[in-house]
Amino acid sequence: MSTDITVRAVRAGDFPQWRALYQGYADFYGVEQTEEAAGLVWSWVNDPGHEVAALVAEDGEGRLLGLAHYRPFARPLSATTGCFLDDLFVDPARRGSGAADLLLAALRGIAAERGWSVVRWITADDNHRARAEYDQVATRTMWVTYDMTPGA
Repeated sequence: MSTDITVRAVRAGDFPQWRALYQGYADFYGVEQTEEAAGLVWSWVNDPGHEVAALVAEDGEGRLLGLAHYRPFARPLSATTGCFLDDLFVDPARRGSGAADLLLAALRGIAAERGWSVVRWITADDNHRARAEYDQVATRTMWVTYDMTPGA
């Protein structure tokens, strides 16, 4: 594990490196990602008024190793606000560096500072490497997730 990794909020000049990481994330999940879609997400994470925010893990030479996109969400049953981690990705060449641990720890700290009641995320059932990591820092729930297409 490297000790020269820091986690910080994304900055405007990070676009080329962020874009490469985000493309890697899309490729991992087999999702086609257009430049327009990536540009829209980039605009969100750089707009302080938008709900989606981003963290990046950076090495001592200024290379981005990983990203995390997150946002608050209302939890009516508990009358609290939680944090939803939408995307977490570390460059495959830098896995095992501690970047994922540091991104999750930073998000845990942000959630505590903001009084959020939980940090929640989903991952693919067959994403065994990530699930092994997540089992170390979080509790797997028994909830089953469904997607419903609007309209029709």
